[in-house]
Amino acid sequence: MNQDLIHLYDPYPEEGMDRREFLKKLAFLAGGAASASGLLPLLGYDQVRAETISRNDSRLDAGYLDYPGKTGQIRAYWAGEKAGGKKPGVIVIHENRGLNPHIEDITRRMALEGFTALAPDALSPLGGTPADPDGARDLIGKLDSGQTVDNFIAAVQYLATHPKTTGRVGVVGFCWGGAMANQLAVRTQDIQAAVPFYGMPPDPAEVPKIKAALLLHYAALDERINKAVPDYEAALKASRIDYTLHMYEGAEHAFLNDTNASRYHPQAADLAWKRTVEFLREKLKT
Repeated sequence: MNQDLIHLYDPYPEEGMDRREFLKKLAFLAGGAASASGLLPLLGYDQVRAETISRNDSRLDAGYLDYPGKTGQIRAYWAGEKAGGKKPGVIVIHENRGLNPHIEDITRRMALEGFTALAPDALSPLGGTPADPDGARDLIGKLDSGQTVDNFIAAVQYLATHPKTTGRVGVVGFCWGGAMANQLAVRTQDIQAAVPFYGMPPDPAEVPKIKAALLLHYAALDERINKAVPDYEAALKASRIDYTLHMYEGAEHAFLNDTNASRYHPQAADLAWKRTVEFLREKLKT
């Protein structure tokens, strides 16, 4: 797909570009309104393809629960293997499309890798993730950032004390959730590992607060996010934080999301997932 089209789309879901402005620019690049309409499904997310691990997989216990957060009860999706004893915990933080079938599938994948996984719905204070992805994106922009991070910290505390976990907890976040994973690394010492996928870095001045080990995944073609990466890495080095950063050549923002045909990069996604699982197993072992 034309890179100009992808770069046009980036600020639309991530920063809330006005929809009319977005469609006008898309029509210009595509050569007309009709062509633009045909491109919209390719630029969006196909939730029909989201379920790679069945929600009825017999190996798993999975479902929804509520945990106490800063703003009240927070809805979350969780998954863990039926077999075996206590497992390390992993918080899965969704993109700005909310707690959707893709993130629930990621949670089940994480469970089958040997973790007890919990995916909070950050939109719980606003009534929960709506069915319309654009509606979820609009609601994300209305969240109080400080309270949202506190709700995720509460999820960490909930999972750390859960009878099915070892007490050690890591965080994995994607896009908007990648930024949240970076914020959790800054804001709490209750996590042992954080894995932001193409997440906006924190303020470099906050980096010395980080105690968790970091595995950072970034996409080489993700110009908007990558502008802040050099300063982030410099701050990590200066503070001697335990981190590893991977830049995936030829990959776009959201390259792990296999429901988005225009962004999904199978080779980068497979390698990043393998690295993530190995990292979490190493850092969360008891």
